[in-house]
Amino acid sequence: MAVYFTQKTEDAIVKYNNEADFLVKSKIYELEIHPAFFKLTENIVHTFKFYHTEVDNIEDLQHEVIIFLLSKIHLFDPSKGAKAYSYFGTIAKRYLILSNQKNYKKKLDTTPIEEIYEDENHSYNIDDKPLNTHVSEFMDLYVDYCTKNIFKIFPKEIDARVADAILELFRKRDHLTIFNKKALYIYIREQIDVKTPKITKVANHLHKIYKSHYLYYEENGYTKF
Repeated sequence: MAVYFTQKTEDAIVKYNNEADFLVKSKIYELEIHPAFFKLTENIVHTFKFYHTEVDNIEDLQHEVIIFLLSKIHLFDPSKGAKAYSYFGTIAKRYLILSNQKNYKKKLDTTPIEEIYEDENHSYNIDDKPLNTHVSEFMDLYVDYCTKNIFKIFPKEIDARVADAILELFRKRDHLTIFNKKALYIYIREQIDVKTPKITKVANHLHKIYKSHYLYYEENGYTKF
């Protein structure tokens, strides 16, 4: 946890959420939360070079992000295992990724190509390494959950074996060179002798688990398997 975003900051956020009096809430935010939110957004903007913006200066961009953080502040619940610093840092980063991508695309559509190449303010996710770390982090948690609970999710052994073969693709995703659906089905059938409908049925069930929990992760910044 950063020195500017301490346990006192997290306690203040909890106090803010539990306070009914608007004037008291405003005072808590102004004195105990805003300085941490301001520094958090400032660090994220400069660390990842989120400089493609429609506003006039970086502080205006920070203001946008802070307003978004405030719209989500009531969702923070430390009893779920989340720490305020990582929770709000993740939300701010996602907001800036989407904003940055949108504005950079506009720039590509309107700016001469030679100026794009000379731009020193490429943001992290637009360079050679896309910033999809939160997806990768969730995928690791998802695969770990499904692996540990595979026989609860799929009581039939054959279904569990098919599921494990699919999960193995996720485990090796960084090294896969094939993304064609037909080729992946063939790969799974080489591991387990089953027909395509069986693979589809198991894959659909895994997808439902992924989709429901990823939506929760996107909204809250942590998993709840």
